[in-house]
Amino acid sequence: MKFEINDLDDFNLEGKTVLCRVDMNQPVNRETDSLNSTHRIEACAPTLKEISDKGAKLVVLCHQGSDIEYKNFYCTRPHAKVLTELLGKEVRWIDDVCGPYAQEQIKNLKNGEIILMDNVRYMSEEMTLFENKLGLSQEEQAETYLVRKLAPLADLYVCDAFAAAHRNQPSLCGFEHKLPSAMGRLFEKEYVVISELMSNPARPCTFVLGGAKIADAFIMMDTVLGNGTADKVVTGGLAGQVVLAAKGINIGKSNLDFIDKKGFTEYIDVAKKHLEKYGDKIIAPVDVAYVEGDKRIVVDLDNIPDDKDVVDIGDKTIENFVDVIMNSQTVFANGPMGVFEEAVSETGSKAIYEAMAETSAHTVVGGGDSVTAAKKYNITDKLGYVCTGGGALIRFLTGDELPVVSALRYATKTFGNDK
Repeated sequence: MKFEINDLDDFNLEGKTVLCRVDMNQPVNRETDSLNSTHRIEACAPTLKEISDKGAKLVVLCHQGSDIEYKNFYCTRPHAKVLTELLGKEVRWIDDVCGPYAQEQIKNLKNGEIILMDNVRYMSEEMTLFENKLGLSQEEQAETYLVRKLAPLADLYVCDAFAAAHRNQPSLCGFEHKLPSAMGRLFEKEYVVISELMSNPARPCTFVLGGAKIADAFIMMDTVLGNGTADKVVTGGLAGQVVLAAKGINIGKSNLDFIDKKGFTEYIDVAKKHLEKYGDKIIAPVDVAYVEGDKRIVVDLDNIPDDKDVVDIGDKTIENFVDVIMNSQTVFANGPMGVFEEAVSETGSKAIYEAMAETSAHTVVGGGDSVTAAKKYNITDKLGYVCTGGGALIRFLTGDELPVVSALRYATKTFGNDK
């Protein structure tokens, strides 16, 4: 047991039916029915192998695709193929989530066998809209259809979905109110790594915040500077543009319009307050880049055109940011410095992530785009730790208790363990 939460060592697994919720949400190639990345599947595979090897009857639950739009959904069939290869044993895909066919397959499982259910987000109660609009308590989630149908068939619930731990949904937080529960090995590892990052980082500690998730960046910025975790925060991407606007820099009409269109204008005032509180601990770009034709054009802050989108940090900024990273002892990065998916606008992101690989500092990278960037620049094995979590990691770093952590602690206290 760690952090008042049961782990796999606290249970005898042989012969037990185990429901294991993982996060294997990956980019999908629909034309080939395959996955463009397998990072999250590789990360949770050791937990699944351990549970199966110890003789449990293993039922795997996961989601695929953002539920902002239904068109993002996809089945979990390709995930079963990847798991079969990784684990060296068949992982049968069940074209059902919790209906009669799924229940029958669970009842017929033999020790050591593994089945993967279809996308849990095909269930309305697993939708973000359901979560946000209804606001069910975790006790109420335990009475939803998914939990009522599957919990009676299981002996133990295991959550290994740290990347989804910020979600308050039945497959993540409902089963803990019906079953003895534990965290999986990946969940345990990521919880330990991020806890250590927050509690006792080697100094100086630098946070590199980029990307387009403005709310996350500024909440995290306030927390890590306010509680002293970070000595400096480096800002790029859209977060960097908002900081520049807060400093009174004219970032151009096109960029201001984009910020307004996304509903992020309010964060300019938030950034102003952060700058007043933390001063030079927040490091902003000193030049930026836009694209004209197939060329990357770098301009100083007083020469940003009104009709050009800023897509990268400039060369002087790269030099400044790299210098900060190389002189730090702990570096955490979340989000790219610009549109890193395109060769013409990846210069800043590439330089920052390569500096992360070269520095002697302890480095932690988290979030979907950050993981993708690390893989693109072939530096994953040179980083201290690559966290699968994006939203969960950010929420954890804000100091809030994650809903799944709360649910797992409830189960540990209520149902105990086998030890």
